[in-house]
Amino acid sequence: MNLFYKYWYFQSVIPERICDDIVRYGHQVKDQLGLTGEFNSQNLNNQKIKDLKKKRNSNIVWLSDRWIYNEILPYVHEANKKSGWNFEWDWSEQCQFTKYKKGQYYDWHCDSWDRPYTKNDKNDPAHGKIRKLSVTVTLSNPNEYKGGELEFDLRNGMPGKKNIIKCKEILPKGSLVVFPSHIWHRVCPVKSGERNSLVIWNLGKPFR
Repeated sequence: MNLFYKYWYFQSVIPERICDDIVRYGHQVKDQLGLTGEFNSQNLNNQKIKDLKKKRNSNIVWLSDRWIYNEILPYVHEANKKSGWNFEWDWSEQCQFTKYKKGQYYDWHCDSWDRPYTKNDKNDPAHGKIRKLSVTVTLSNPNEYKGGELEFDLRNGMPGKKNIIKCKEILPKGSLVVFPSHIWHRVCPVKSGERNSLVIWNLGKPFR
């Protein structure tokens, strides 16, 4: 899919008090190790955790409070329109609050899968849908950590030709970036401090 805009950002739009509320809430809930698609929390052993951490090393908390969505989703709609993507979507997954401490990171990946969700409950709002738009919100001040940059690889499918862009636009606290979920991206290792962020994946029926 060839798109003119690969991402769309908003700087310092989420009020600082809201960012602080999310961070406070996220630290009150017991976290868990962030997984990738090939790992299941029910059968993790030491070797699998070691293998997982070659790809991803972060701690996450799942949040689903409506007030969080109310703050963030209007910007997803606006980005979808102003960028010209105009993707059809109608459901958002749980919010993922992520803690990246020293040495933690998430290597290159894309958020979309190669097929729609298949849920046991066919009435599940996610059943038969795919991730179309991802949003990442910066919850920490840039002076609270070093490293942890969000990067995009915009090679546009050209093998062997990387086009890595640092998303510096979202460094200020309360900034966010919206991007199509098939875009490859990573979070670089944190060198010191702690980087807190919030991610939401927004779903719709497969492209036609």
